[in-house]
Amino acid sequence: LFIQQKKRGMSNEKKKDFYMKAFVLAGGIGSRLEKSGITAKVPKPLLEIGGKTVLDWNIENLKNHGVKTIVLGLGHRYKEVEDYFKNRDLGVELILSFEEQRMGTAGALKLAEKYFSNCENFFMCNGDEVKNVDYSALLEMHEKNDAIASIALYAIDEVSHYGVVKLEGEKIIEFVEKPSKENAPSNLISSGAFVLSNKIFEYIHAGKEVSIEKEVFPKIVEERKLFGKETVSSFLTIDTPERYHKTVKEFK
Repeated sequence: LFIQQKKRGMSNEKKKDFYMKAFVLAGGIGSRLEKSGITAKVPKPLLEIGGKTVLDWNIENLKNHGVKTIVLGLGHRYKEVEDYFKNRDLGVELILSFEEQRMGTAGALKLAEKYFSNCENFFMCNGDEVKNVDYSALLEMHEKNDAIASIALYAIDEVSHYGVVKLEGEKIIEFVEKPSKENAPSNLISSGAFVLSNKIFEYIHAGKEVSIEKEVFPKIVEERKLFGKETVSSFLTIDTPERYHKTVKEFK
């Protein structure tokens, strides 16, 4: 089933048989890749890595953890993404949510709020990274802590391009977006994959550009309702030409 919204400003062995929804961000510009010519033919989420598009990798990962409905947040070059999925059977219900102007990672989610009105919790991820996330383990931790948001964490040496956290047990007590290495609170970064409570929408102002990393998560940290866990077994990014070519080589 392929639905459009009107345009607007667990590892397999742990797999649960339950109904989950997910929101996937797929509307970023990817300006550094555009300048290099890498995205001349297709937008960043449709770049092929190891025989699959980056979006396909993320959709498959979500399906493995019980997701049956995926909302794609589209913006830049949305028509190409729409055309790519139009006649494909993904094994999930796919809903397209459009933004007419840049709304940020949280603003794009706010536009799609009506699709999650019946969800206590749901998944969200960036659609421009190749990663393997144990969403089921993250959800279990999220529910145990009655969290508003939970982040799938990944340990990495070079943290300056990512959101970095400081943990107290499983509770995130500090979240810093793209710190310098010397000012980073740890080597644990956000993999761009989350479990979110439906309460998350209360923290996002409608009709304006809002960043979930810079504006929403710090508020939830203050309320001690942001949690994190290392549930990512692989994490490859394609946000620069150098990282894109490195990721392509990983699959050869």
